[in-house]
Amino acid sequence: RGMSSSETVALTLAMAHSGTLLDLSDIKPALAGRAGATPGPILIADKHSTGGVGDKTTISVAPLVAACGVPVGKMSGRGLGHTGGTLDKLESIPGFNSQLSVEQFKHNLREIGIVLAGQTHDLAPADGRLYALRDVTATVASMPLIAASVMSKKIAAGADAIVLDVKVGRGAFMQTDDDAVALAQAMVGIGRGVGRRVSAVIADMSQPLGRSVGNALEVIEAIEALRPAYRAGPEAGIPGAIGVITPNIAVPYFAVGEDYRAHCLVVAAQILLLVGMAHDAEVANKILLEAIESGRALAKFREWIGAQGGDTRVVDDYSLLPQACLSEDLPAPRDGYVLGLDALAVGNSAMRLGAGRQKKGDQVEAAAGIVLHKKIGDRVSRNEPLLTIYANDESKLAEERQALLAAFTWSDDPTVAPAHIHRIIQ
Repeated sequence: RGMSSSETVALTLAMAHSGTLLDLSDIKPALAGRAGATPGPILIADKHSTGGVGDKTTISVAPLVAACGVPVGKMSGRGLGHTGGTLDKLESIPGFNSQLSVEQFKHNLREIGIVLAGQTHDLAPADGRLYALRDVTATVASMPLIAASVMSKKIAAGADAIVLDVKVGRGAFMQTDDDAVALAQAMVGIGRGVGRRVSAVIADMSQPLGRSVGNALEVIEAIEALRPAYRAGPEAGIPGAIGVITPNIAVPYFAVGEDYRAHCLVVAAQILLLVGMAHDAEVANKILLEAIESGRALAKFREWIGAQGGDTRVVDDYSLLPQACLSEDLPAPRDGYVLGLDALAVGNSAMRLGAGRQKKGDQVEAAAGIVLHKKIGDRVSRNEPLLTIYANDESKLAEERQALLAAFTWSDDPTVAPAHIHRIIQ
Protein backbone atom coordinates (compact mmCIF):
# COMPACT_ATOMS: atom_id res chain seq x y z
CA ARG A 1 0.00 0.00 0.00
CA GLY A 2 3.03 2.25 -0.05
CA MET A 3 4.35 4.44 2.77
CA SER A 4 4.18 8.13 3.58
CA SER A 5 7.40 10.15 3.60
CA SER A 6 7.42 10.30 7.41
CA GLU A 7 6.93 6.52 7.62
CA THR A 8 9.78 5.97 5.15
CA VAL A 9 12.11 8.24 7.13
CA ALA A 10 11.19 6.46 10.36
CA LEU A 11 11.88 3.04 8.83
CA THR A 12 15.19 4.26 7.38
CA LEU A 13 16.39 5.59 10.74
CA ALA A 14 15.33 2.41 12.53
CA MET A 15 17.31 0.33 10.02
CA ALA A 16 20.33 2.65 10.25
CA HIS A 17 20.27 2.43 14.05
CA SER A 18 19.94 -1.36 14.03
CA GLY A 19 23.73 -1.61 13.95
CA THR A 20 26.81 0.53 14.29
CA LEU A 21 26.63 4.16 13.17
CA LEU A 22 29.97 5.31 11.81
CA ASP A 23 30.77 8.57 13.60
CA LEU A 24 33.28 10.58 11.58
CA SER A 25 33.03 13.80 13.60
CA ASP A 26 36.22 13.07 15.54
CA ILE A 27 38.41 13.22 12.41
CA LYS A 28 36.96 16.47 11.04
CA PRO A 29 39.37 18.75 12.93
CA ALA A 30 42.29 16.95 11.27
CA LEU A 31 40.56 17.18 7.87
CA ALA A 32 40.06 20.92 8.37
CA GLY A 33 43.80 21.34 8.86
CA ARG A 34 44.78 19.59 5.63
CA ALA A 35 46.13 21.61 2.74
CA GLY A 36 43.45 22.22 0.15
CA ALA A 37 40.58 21.59 2.54
CA THR A 38 37.28 23.24 1.68
CA PRO A 39 36.55 26.51 3.52
CA GLY A 40 33.84 26.47 6.17
CA PRO A 41 32.55 23.37 7.95
CA ILE A 42 34.07 20.08 6.83
CA LEU A 43 31.53 17.92 5.06
CA ILE A 44 32.37 14.33 4.15
CA ALA A 45 31.00 13.23 0.78
CA ASP A 46 29.66 9.93 -0.51
CA LYS A 47 27.90 8.77 -3.64
CA HIS A 48 25.68 5.83 -4.44
CA SER A 49 24.80 4.30 -7.79
CA THR A 50 21.74 2.16 -8.36
CA GLY A 51 23.89 0.08 -10.73
CA GLY A 52 24.24 -0.49 -14.42
CA VAL A 53 26.51 -1.79 -17.15
CA GLY A 54 29.99 -0.27 -17.38
CA ASP A 55 29.38 1.94 -14.34
CA LYS A 56 32.82 2.58 -12.92
CA THR A 57 31.95 6.15 -11.89
CA THR A 58 33.12 5.99 -8.27
CA ILE A 59 36.65 5.01 -9.33
CA SER A 60 37.03 8.30 -11.20
CA VAL A 61 34.79 10.61 -9.16
CA ALA A 62 36.13 9.80 -5.68
CA PRO A 63 39.77 10.79 -6.34
CA LEU A 64 38.69 13.71 -8.55
CA VAL A 65 36.56 15.22 -5.80
CA ALA A 66 39.18 14.45 -3.13
CA ALA A 67 41.80 16.22 -5.28
CA CYS A 68 39.58 19.32 -5.05
CA GLY A 69 39.73 19.21 -1.25
CA VAL A 70 36.46 17.40 -0.49
CA PRO A 71 36.97 14.31 1.72
CA VAL A 72 35.28 11.17 0.37
CA GLY A 73 34.46 8.25 2.65
CA LYS A 74 32.52 5.46 0.99
CA MET A 75 31.45 1.95 1.83
CA SER A 76 30.63 -0.10 -1.23
CA GLY A 77 29.39 -3.51 -2.30
CA ARG A 78 30.03 -6.27 -4.80
CA GLY A 79 28.27 -6.95 -8.06
CA LEU A 80 25.55 -9.49 -8.65
CA GLY A 81 24.07 -10.32 -12.02
CA HIS A 82 24.78 -7.97 -14.92
CA THR A 83 25.72 -4.98 -12.75
CA GLY A 84 29.34 -4.75 -11.67
CA GLY A 85 30.46 -3.98 -8.13
CA THR A 86 32.98 -1.25 -7.36
CA LEU A 87 34.87 -3.51 -4.95
CA ASP A 88 35.32 -6.20 -7.61
CA LYS A 89 36.72 -3.63 -10.03
CA LEU A 90 39.16 -2.12 -7.54
CA GLU A 91 40.30 -5.56 -6.38
CA SER A 92 41.52 -6.27 -9.92
CA ILE A 93 44.39 -3.93 -8.94
CA PRO A 94 47.06 -6.19 -7.39
CA GLY A 95 47.21 -5.80 -3.62
CA PHE A 96 44.20 -3.50 -3.23
CA ASN A 97 42.55 -4.11 0.14
CA SER A 98 38.90 -3.22 0.57
CA GLN A 99 38.42 -5.00 3.88
CA LEU A 100 39.33 -2.22 6.29
CA SER A 101 38.56 -1.91 9.97
CA VAL A 102 36.72 1.19 11.19
CA GLU A 103 40.05 2.46 12.55
CA GLN A 104 41.76 1.97 9.16
CA PHE A 105 38.81 3.61 7.40
CA LYS A 106 39.07 6.69 9.61
CA HIS A 107 42.88 6.79 9.38
CA ASN A 108 42.89 6.86 5.57
CA LEU A 109 40.12 9.41 5.44
CA ARG A 110 41.93 11.64 7.92
CA GLU A 111 45.38 11.32 6.34
CA ILE A 112 44.64 11.46 2.59
CA GLY A 113 41.01 12.53 2.37
CA ILE A 114 39.73 9.45 0.54
CA VAL A 115 38.83 5.88 1.44
CA LEU A 116 36.63 3.16 -0.02
CA ALA A 117 35.93 -0.06 1.83
CA GLY A 118 33.52 -2.97 1.90
CA GLN A 119 30.44 -2.65 4.06
CA THR A 120 30.83 -4.07 7.53
CA HIS A 121 28.34 -6.68 8.72
CA ASP A 122 27.20 -4.44 11.56
CA LEU A 123 26.22 -1.60 9.20
CA ALA A 124 22.39 -1.49 9.09
CA PRO A 125 22.02 -5.25 9.71
CA ALA A 126 18.23 -4.95 9.75
CA ASP A 127 18.40 -4.12 6.06
CA GLY A 128 19.84 -7.56 5.32
CA ARG A 129 17.07 -9.27 7.30
CA LEU A 130 14.35 -7.20 5.66
CA TYR A 131 15.76 -7.74 2.20
CA ALA A 132 15.62 -11.50 2.67
CA LEU A 133 11.99 -11.11 3.72
CA ARG A 134 11.21 -8.87 0.74
CA ASP A 135 12.70 -11.48 -1.57
CA VAL A 136 10.09 -14.06 -0.56
CA THR A 137 7.11 -11.67 -0.23
CA ALA A 138 7.28 -10.07 -3.72
CA THR A 139 8.18 -6.66 -2.25
CA VAL A 140 11.71 -6.22 -3.64
CA ALA A 141 10.32 -3.62 -6.07
CA SER A 142 8.51 -1.60 -3.36
CA MET A 143 9.71 1.97 -3.88
CA PRO A 144 9.80 3.09 -0.21
CA LEU A 145 11.55 -0.15 0.78
CA ILE A 146 14.20 0.32 -1.94
CA ALA A 147 14.75 3.93 -0.83
CA ALA A 148 14.95 3.01 2.85
CA SER A 149 17.38 0.17 2.10
CA VAL A 150 19.80 2.42 0.20
CA MET A 151 19.59 5.40 2.54
CA SER A 152 19.84 3.41 5.79
CA LYS A 153 23.33 2.26 4.73
CA LYS A 154 24.36 5.73 3.51
CA ILE A 155 23.23 7.32 6.79
CA ALA A 156 24.93 4.64 8.88
CA ALA A 157 28.18 5.22 6.96
CA GLY A 158 28.43 8.77 8.31
CA ALA A 159 28.62 11.00 5.23
CA ASP A 160 27.23 14.55 5.33
CA ALA A 161 26.72 15.08 1.57
CA ILE A 162 25.43 12.29 -0.67
CA VAL A 163 24.96 12.26 -4.44
CA LEU A 164 22.66 9.53 -5.72
CA ASP A 165 23.48 8.25 -9.21
CA VAL A 166 20.17 6.79 -10.39
CA LYS A 167 20.31 4.90 -13.68
CA VAL A 168 17.29 4.42 -15.92
CA GLY A 169 16.78 2.24 -18.98
CA ARG A 170 17.25 -1.26 -20.32
CA GLY A 171 20.39 -2.02 -18.28
CA ALA A 172 19.13 -0.51 -15.00
CA PHE A 173 16.86 -1.61 -12.17
CA MET A 174 14.60 1.38 -12.92
CA GLN A 175 13.23 0.88 -16.43
CA THR A 176 11.22 4.11 -16.81
CA ASP A 177 11.85 7.79 -16.11
CA ASP A 178 8.79 7.93 -13.84
CA ASP A 179 10.13 5.11 -11.64
CA ALA A 180 13.65 6.60 -11.56
CA VAL A 181 12.32 10.03 -10.58
CA ALA A 182 10.08 8.52 -7.90
CA LEU A 183 13.00 6.57 -6.39
CA ALA A 184 15.33 9.58 -6.56
CA GLN A 185 12.79 11.88 -4.93
CA ALA A 186 12.13 9.34 -2.19
CA MET A 187 15.84 8.97 -1.39
CA VAL A 188 16.51 12.72 -1.52
CA GLY A 189 13.52 13.26 0.78
CA ILE A 190 14.82 10.72 3.28
CA GLY A 191 18.28 12.27 3.29
CA ARG A 192 17.00 15.76 3.84
CA GLY A 193 14.59 14.46 6.47
CA VAL A 194 17.56 13.33 8.59
CA GLY A 195 19.68 16.43 8.00
CA ARG A 196 21.93 15.28 5.15
CA ARG A 197 22.68 17.27 2.01
CA VAL A 198 21.47 15.12 -0.89
CA SER A 199 20.94 15.43 -4.63
CA ALA A 200 20.27 12.88 -7.36
CA VAL A 201 21.44 12.56 -10.96
CA ILE A 202 19.15 10.51 -13.22
CA ALA A 203 21.24 9.14 -16.07
CA ASP A 204 20.67 6.95 -19.11
CA MET A 205 21.41 3.23 -19.05
CA SER A 206 19.79 2.18 -22.33
CA GLN A 207 23.35 1.49 -23.56
CA PRO A 208 26.45 0.73 -21.45
CA LEU A 209 28.19 3.66 -19.77
CA GLY A 210 31.52 4.40 -21.42
CA ARG A 211 33.35 1.84 -23.53
CA SER A 212 34.48 -0.82 -21.05
CA VAL A 213 32.47 -3.57 -19.34
CA GLY A 214 34.49 -5.82 -17.04
CA ASN A 215 36.54 -5.28 -13.92
CA ALA A 216 40.14 -4.61 -15.01
CA LEU A 217 38.95 -3.01 -18.26
CA GLU A 218 36.79 -0.57 -16.33
CA VAL A 219 39.71 0.33 -14.08
CA ILE A 220 41.66 1.30 -17.21
CA GLU A 221 38.88 3.57 -18.45
CA ALA A 222 38.46 5.12 -15.00
CA ILE A 223 42.18 5.93 -14.86
CA GLU A 224 42.19 7.30 -18.41
CA ALA A 225 39.34 9.67 -17.57
CA LEU A 226 41.60 11.25 -14.93
CA ARG A 227 44.66 11.51 -17.14
CA PRO A 228 45.72 15.04 -18.19
CA ALA A 229 45.62 16.12 -21.85
CA TYR A 230 42.56 13.97 -22.35
CA ARG A 231 41.39 13.24 -25.91
CA ALA A 232 38.55 11.10 -27.19
CA GLY A 233 36.45 10.43 -30.24
CA PRO A 234 37.28 9.27 -33.76
CA GLU A 235 40.44 11.35 -33.92
CA ALA A 236 41.84 9.29 -31.06
CA GLY A 237 41.68 6.18 -33.21
CA ILE A 238 40.80 2.64 -32.30
CA PRO A 239 42.00 1.03 -30.11
CA GLY A 240 42.68 4.68 -29.43
CA ALA A 241 45.50 6.73 -28.04
CA ILE A 242 44.28 9.16 -25.44
CA GLY A 243 45.81 11.20 -22.70
CA VAL A 244 49.53 11.47 -22.11
CA ILE A 245 50.88 8.40 -23.84
CA THR A 246 53.34 6.62 -21.61
CA PRO A 247 55.55 4.16 -23.51
CA ASN A 248 55.11 1.27 -21.12
CA ILE A 249 51.30 1.41 -21.02
CA ALA A 250 50.28 -1.93 -22.47
CA VAL A 251 47.16 -2.94 -24.38
CA PRO A 252 44.21 -3.10 -23.93
CA TYR A 253 44.17 0.65 -24.54
CA PHE A 254 41.09 2.44 -25.84
CA ALA A 255 39.33 5.76 -26.11
CA VAL A 256 37.38 6.82 -23.04
CA GLY A 257 33.65 7.15 -23.68
CA GLU A 258 32.61 10.79 -23.86
CA ASP A 259 29.38 9.85 -22.07
CA TYR A 260 31.40 8.37 -19.21
CA ARG A 261 33.65 11.38 -18.73
CA ALA A 262 30.69 13.78 -18.97
CA HIS A 263 28.79 11.66 -16.45
CA CYS A 264 31.68 11.75 -13.99
CA LEU A 265 31.89 15.53 -14.26
CA VAL A 266 28.15 15.93 -13.60
CA VAL A 267 28.23 13.66 -10.53
CA ALA A 268 31.41 15.28 -9.19
CA ALA A 269 29.98 18.76 -9.78
CA GLN A 270 26.92 17.85 -7.70
CA ILE A 271 29.24 16.93 -4.81
CA LEU A 272 31.04 20.28 -5.04
CA LEU A 273 27.69 22.09 -5.07
CA LEU A 274 26.41 20.17 -2.04
CA VAL A 275 29.46 20.98 0.08
CA GLY A 276 29.46 24.64 -0.97
CA MET A 277 32.71 24.62 -2.93
CA ALA A 278 30.94 26.00 -6.00
CA HIS A 279 27.76 28.04 -6.39
CA ASP A 280 26.86 26.73 -9.85
CA ALA A 281 27.70 23.87 -12.21
CA GLU A 282 29.90 26.01 -14.46
CA VAL A 283 32.21 26.97 -11.60
CA ALA A 284 32.24 23.38 -10.37
CA ASN A 285 33.28 22.14 -13.81
CA LYS A 286 36.16 24.59 -13.96
CA ILE A 287 37.42 23.40 -10.58
CA LEU A 288 37.15 19.75 -11.65
CA LEU A 289 38.83 20.21 -15.03
CA GLU A 290 41.71 22.10 -13.40
CA ALA A 291 42.19 19.18 -10.99
CA ILE A 292 42.44 16.82 -13.98
CA GLU A 293 44.68 18.96 -16.18
CA SER A 294 47.05 19.82 -13.32
CA GLY A 295 47.56 16.11 -12.63
CA ARG A 296 46.23 16.39 -9.08
CA ALA A 297 43.31 14.02 -9.73
CA LEU A 298 45.55 11.25 -11.05
CA ALA A 299 48.03 11.86 -8.22
CA LYS A 300 45.20 11.48 -5.70
CA PHE A 301 44.18 8.22 -7.39
CA ARG A 302 47.74 6.89 -6.93
CA GLU A 303 47.80 8.00 -3.31
CA TRP A 304 44.43 6.37 -2.61
CA ILE A 305 45.29 3.05 -4.24
CA GLY A 306 48.68 2.94 -2.52
CA ALA A 307 47.16 3.71 0.89
CA GLN A 308 44.95 0.62 0.53
CA GLY A 309 47.81 -1.65 -0.48
CA GLY A 310 47.33 -1.51 -4.25
CA ASP A 311 50.17 -1.52 -6.78
CA THR A 312 50.29 2.10 -7.99
CA ARG A 313 52.40 1.11 -10.99
CA VAL A 314 49.21 0.09 -12.78
CA VAL A 315 48.62 3.78 -13.55
CA ASP A 316 51.59 3.65 -15.94
CA ASP A 317 51.53 0.00 -16.92
CA TYR A 318 48.22 -1.72 -17.53
CA SER A 319 49.97 -5.03 -18.12
CA LEU A 320 50.17 -5.29 -14.32
CA LEU A 321 46.39 -5.71 -14.26
CA PRO A 322 44.96 -9.19 -14.92
CA GLN A 323 45.28 -10.03 -18.63
CA ALA A 324 42.83 -12.17 -20.59
CA CYS A 325 44.23 -15.17 -22.47
CA LEU A 326 42.00 -14.51 -25.47
CA SER A 327 40.74 -11.44 -27.27
CA GLU A 328 38.71 -11.14 -30.44
CA ASP A 329 37.16 -8.29 -32.44
CA LEU A 330 33.52 -8.65 -33.44
CA PRO A 331 33.08 -7.31 -37.00
CA ALA A 332 30.07 -5.28 -38.10
CA PRO A 333 27.71 -7.31 -40.32
CA ARG A 334 26.75 -4.32 -42.49
CA ASP A 335 27.24 -0.66 -43.28
CA GLY A 336 25.00 1.78 -41.46
CA TYR A 337 24.46 3.57 -38.18
CA VAL A 338 24.05 2.08 -34.71
CA LEU A 339 20.41 2.63 -33.76
CA GLY A 340 20.41 0.70 -30.49
CA LEU A 341 22.85 -1.07 -28.16
CA ASP A 342 21.12 -3.20 -25.52
CA ALA A 343 22.86 -2.54 -22.21
CA LEU A 344 21.28 -5.57 -20.54
CA ALA A 345 22.43 -7.91 -23.31
CA VAL A 346 25.99 -6.57 -23.12
CA GLY A 347 25.99 -6.81 -19.32
CA ASN A 348 24.72 -10.39 -19.37
CA SER A 349 27.35 -11.37 -21.94
CA ALA A 350 30.09 -9.85 -19.78
CA MET A 351 28.72 -11.75 -16.79
CA ARG A 352 28.76 -15.06 -18.67
CA LEU A 353 32.31 -14.35 -19.85
CA GLY A 354 33.24 -14.27 -16.16
CA ALA A 355 33.14 -10.54 -15.38
CA GLY A 356 30.11 -10.88 -13.08
CA ARG A 357 28.28 -13.25 -10.77
CA GLN A 358 25.26 -15.29 -11.74
CA LYS A 359 24.74 -16.15 -8.07
CA LYS A 360 26.13 -14.88 -4.80
CA GLY A 361 29.51 -16.42 -4.01
CA ASP A 362 30.63 -16.87 -7.62
CA GLN A 363 34.21 -15.84 -8.35
CA VAL A 364 34.73 -13.13 -10.95
CA GLU A 365 37.42 -13.21 -13.64
CA ALA A 366 38.98 -9.77 -13.42
CA ALA A 367 40.35 -9.78 -16.98
CA ALA A 368 37.14 -10.85 -18.72
CA GLY A 369 34.91 -8.33 -20.40
CA ILE A 370 34.09 -6.23 -23.44
CA VAL A 371 35.41 -3.00 -24.93
CA LEU A 372 32.92 -1.17 -27.17
CA HIS A 373 34.26 0.63 -30.22
CA LYS A 374 30.85 1.65 -31.59
CA LYS A 375 27.83 3.00 -29.74
CA ILE A 376 24.47 4.53 -30.59
CA GLY A 377 24.79 7.19 -33.27
CA ASP A 378 28.11 5.96 -34.66
CA ARG A 379 28.66 5.34 -38.38
CA VAL A 380 29.86 1.80 -39.08
CA SER A 381 31.34 0.13 -42.17
CA ARG A 382 30.92 -3.58 -42.84
CA ASN A 383 33.62 -5.69 -41.08
CA GLU A 384 34.72 -2.72 -38.94
CA PRO A 385 35.21 -3.79 -35.29
CA LEU A 386 32.11 -3.18 -33.19
CA LEU A 387 33.73 -4.36 -29.97
CA THR A 388 36.51 -6.51 -28.58
CA ILE A 389 35.77 -9.53 -26.41
CA TYR A 390 38.25 -10.50 -23.67
CA ALA A 391 37.97 -14.00 -22.19
CA ASN A 392 39.93 -16.83 -20.60
CA ASP A 393 37.72 -19.59 -22.03
CA GLU A 394 37.42 -20.15 -25.77
CA SER A 395 34.00 -21.79 -25.46
CA LYS A 396 32.63 -18.82 -23.50
CA LEU A 397 33.99 -16.41 -26.08
CA ALA A 398 32.41 -18.38 -28.93
CA GLU A 399 29.06 -18.52 -27.13
CA GLU A 400 28.85 -14.74 -26.76
CA ARG A 401 29.55 -13.70 -30.36
CA GLN A 402 25.95 -13.99 -31.52
CA ALA A 403 24.50 -12.61 -28.29
CA LEU A 404 26.66 -9.51 -28.59
CA LEU A 405 25.92 -9.08 -32.26
CA ALA A 406 22.20 -9.27 -31.44
CA ALA A 407 22.65 -6.44 -28.92
CA PHE A 408 23.06 -4.02 -31.84
CA THR A 409 20.23 -2.68 -33.98
CA TRP A 410 20.82 -0.76 -37.19
CA SER A 411 19.62 2.12 -39.33
CA ASP A 412 20.48 3.21 -42.85
CA ASP A 413 19.98 6.83 -41.80
CA PRO A 414 22.00 8.87 -39.30
CA THR A 415 20.94 8.34 -35.70
CA VAL A 416 21.46 10.33 -32.52
CA ALA A 417 22.70 9.03 -29.18
CA PRO A 418 20.16 9.31 -26.35
CA ALA A 419 20.52 12.21 -23.92
CA HIS A 420 22.72 10.93 -21.13
CA ILE A 421 21.57 13.09 -18.23
CA HIS A 422 17.78 12.91 -17.90
CA ARG A 423 17.32 15.06 -14.84
CA ILE A 424 18.97 16.38 -11.68
CA ILE A 425 16.94 16.46 -8.46
CA GLN A 426 18.23 18.84 -5.83
